[in-house]
Amino acid sequence: MTSHISAIDAAIDPVKLDRLAEVAIKIGLQLQPGQDLVMTAPTSALGFVRRIVEHAYKAGAGIVTPIFSDDELTLARYRHAPDASFDKADGWLYDGMAKAFAGGAARLAVRGDNPMLLASQNPAKVSRANKATSMAYRPALEKITGFDINWNIVAYPNTAWAKLVFPNDQEDVAVAKLADAIFSASRVNSDDPVSAWKDHNAALARRTAWLNGKAFHALHYTGPGTDLTIGLADGHKWNGGAETAKNGITCNPNIPTEEVFTTPHARRVEGHVSSTKPLSYQGTLIDNISVRFEEGRIVEANASKGSDVLGKVLDTDEGARRLGEVALVPHSSPISQSGLLFYNTLFDENAASHIALGQCYSTCFNDSNLSPQEVAARGGNSSLIHIDWMIGSGKIDIDGVNKDGSTEPVMRAGEWA
Repeated sequence: MTSHISAIDAAIDPVKLDRLAEVAIKIGLQLQPGQDLVMTAPTSALGFVRRIVEHAYKAGAGIVTPIFSDDELTLARYRHAPDASFDKADGWLYDGMAKAFAGGAARLAVRGDNPMLLASQNPAKVSRANKATSMAYRPALEKITGFDINWNIVAYPNTAWAKLVFPNDQEDVAVAKLADAIFSASRVNSDDPVSAWKDHNAALARRTAWLNGKAFHALHYTGPGTDLTIGLADGHKWNGGAETAKNGITCNPNIPTEEVFTTPHARRVEGHVSSTKPLSYQGTLIDNISVRFEEGRIVEANASKGSDVLGKVLDTDEGARRLGEVALVPHSSPISQSGLLFYNTLFDENAASHIALGQCYSTCFNDSNLSPQEVAARGGNSSLIHIDWMIGSGKIDIDGVNKDGSTEPVMRAGEWA
């Protein structure tokens, strides 16, 4: 490996970092000999990306193509670009990514951006830019949400992100602490993380098997600020941990992961629910979210902080006010027990049971070859967005509701019943 590392990189355990790179390739993607890989990452993660690329080629990768983002370059656009820029996106780039995925390439995203990067920028411009990007990215995203390919998201600590999580520490100390938290959550603290992941996947598989055997009609949530019934899509299937993509490769899309999840029925959600953790979204912290559903649609929405951004999100399109995912996570999950707010959905969603506004996963059906029209007919939602937010805690009970109205405990006080 190169010896040119920064003082910040030097604060990160190189052995565990290398294990994480190996896990991303061998468990996250199960990259196949000859398979190409398209990777996105922030420039701050260059040292980590080099390790990933090394492991990818050792695993027999055809060609690895990294695409980098940079905080300062992103900010330059908001500071200096003409107004019309914010309705544009790199369609040619996303078309190329979609073409690569259609040709069999795998997808890896390294998350490590500053979560509050755009906090002081014009929210209308941020919203417009996000919408333009979402529209341009859709052909590529459909290959991912449709699970046509093996894909994975993994994280690397950025200095600004670390200081957000550990504000009272010096930069290098904060980075080291965040790195350790990432390594712990990603199960690379053991000498054999590949085996640790296989055991964890087996435990999640037992949960999904139980839920699929029950085939509940709905889930009923009760707790402080929450009395919510989420109908489940017709013929829904619970997934979690390792999954087999349509290309036949078994991968772990998210590292870390503690959730089992499925597709709710977009037109059968009733009641009210409150968030149990803040949502960090595009540089804004949205806190104390409270919404009310009627016939699957959010008809009232409030937040003590970031309510204007929440409103813009809900107005993205018709599907943005409906649910695309419901996920169960025990309150005793390692990420929950860490007591940290990561300001990063990849981690925070694995600290608590959650729901997602927007696009559903078409793989969460017993028949995985449904057309978009068939997915919609069974209750699956369609949208340009997919945003997870946390509604679980140690005070939330969840019951499975059968078609005849009878109920059965699923979770009590945030733990599996």
